[in-house]
Amino acid sequence: MAWLILFIGIVLEVVGTTSMKLSEGLTRPFYSVMMFVCYALSLGAIALALKELEVSLVYAIWAGLGTALIAAIGVVYFHEPLTALKLLSIGLIIAGVVGLGFVGVGR
Repeated sequence: MAWLILFIGIVLEVVGTTSMKLSEGLTRPFYSVMMFVCYALSLGAIALALKELEVSLVYAIWAGLGTALIAAIGVVYFHEPLTALKLLSIGLIIAGVVGLGFVGVGR
């Protein structure tokens, strides 16, 4: 259940960050409120996941997957450029998250 809660927290953080972009500097009330609500719910979900999972693993997955998903949304939805360096960097983030996942295996 902790893993499900973690992934819900990640989705909420991604929606919050996307809402931040759509709020245009907090000038669009709907997206501004959405940003704050999603961030609060995301942090709550992360806190619940931490009851069962290691903090280093949770934070790495939350930050890493959140970053990768936001980068993908930036490219697809906001038409940001997709460069080789951006792809390599996202790959390294994912590799780091996977590596941290293996640290806990076998304990």
